[in-house]
Amino acid sequence: MPKPELIIVKTGKAVAEARGDGRDFEHWFAEGLGRDLFDFRIVRVDQGDVLPPVDSLDHPSTVLVTGSPAMVSDRLAWSENAAAWLAAAHTAGLPILGVCYGHQLLAHALGGRVGPNPAGRRMGRVQVEFSDPDDALTGPFAPGASFNVSHVEVVLEPPVEARVIGTASHDPYHVLYFGNLTWGVQFHPEFGRDIMRSYIRARSGPLEAEGQDPAALIGDLDDNPNGRPLLARFAQLARAVAGADPT
Repeated sequence: MPKPELIIVKTGKAVAEARGDGRDFEHWFAEGLGRDLFDFRIVRVDQGDVLPPVDSLDHPSTVLVTGSPAMVSDRLAWSENAAAWLAAAHTAGLPILGVCYGHQLLAHALGGRVGPNPAGRRMGRVQVEFSDPDDALTGPFAPGASFNVSHVEVVLEPPVEARVIGTASHDPYHVLYFGNLTWGVQFHPEFGRDIMRSYIRARSGPLEAEGQDPAALIGDLDDNPNGRPLLARFAQLARAVAGADPT
């Protein structure tokens, strides 16, 4: 049986400091999802790549939307085009996981509102309080599981049909289930300690200007033990939909 396809909607590059070995978002996600479990298609929407028409896909394809240095609230043309495509993919029932910018873009695409976080910039390790033990993606994770974050904007109002399944102290809509097979997480499950450290160092100036201590944030990091298991769980769900794995 051929491997199912997974489309990585790449919305930007990671900071240069994190790409020193030549790897970027798509490589980190492929490692976490299982490099040999999917045929990966990378679509650089921020660079003008065009997403395939949803009705042309060999269903069910799977979709993952990456983070980005861009801001959803700027409503750049490529971002708005990607949002419209994601709304169609969601309606078609494709498995979708949005991460950071991808989480926000999904919320925007489905009728929510995104903007600057009232609590300010957040970077480093945070605890996420998962609230639905029956959720197919996040149910296996205990409340208070830690993940890495790096963001300025957040979902300010979820879409009407979305359900909050995870919160953080600075963000009441940190994890959303949008219905069908679509989830969004504000945290970065693909960020290991070294990547997160590189991000904090790259943003040390803005952090200090905002009264935060980059050294303390770095000292609080762990190996992000929950990140790859969450990606592996999403991969399992997606492969089950494709008939490649049992649930």
